[in-house]
Amino acid sequence: MSVASAQDANAAVIARPMEPIIDSAERYERGLALRKAGLFKQAIEQFEKAASDQSYALKAHAQIGLCWKSSGRYEAAVIAFRKALQSPTSSVKETVQILYVLGRTLESLGRISETMEAYRWIRREDPGYRDVTQRIQRLSSRRPLSSGRTSLLAGSRMRNMIRSWQNLLRLSK
Repeated sequence: MSVASAQDANAAVIARPMEPIIDSAERYERGLALRKAGLFKQAIEQFEKAASDQSYALKAHAQIGLCWKSSGRYEAAVIAFRKALQSPTSSVKETVQILYVLGRTLESLGRISETMEAYRWIRREDPGYRDVTQRIQRLSSRRPLSSGRTSLLAGSRMRNMIRSWQNLLRLSK
């Protein structure tokens, strides 16, 4: 490369405006605006970028779950809500809120045993939370649907996750 062409290349780099650095907070806020506008795919992209920052992981994954749920992609929503619940920064209040929407999503999928575990955990932590007691009573009268091995594995993962949260909550008190 000649000296002249190297200088031209450097001049082009200097002349090109730098792209603004977008932090996780701004990505999260953009995602909220896009979700509110019903642009779920674009919102998920922003939330995924925000989730790379540990301080936004819980909220961003929860929002991703809400986007998937609004899009009718309940299985993807369940995965996102579970990712949110794996965040070590979650408070009891946040855990209860996310477990509730996870429970509602699982309920809509007919995964009653997993739904009941989520609702029962919520009832232990916050007995008066929303309509959890009524949901438990209503679902208790139904026979749990078993959709084979996959459902049983998912249920045991859910039990293990709930036990882990309970242990974390005990340690943080």
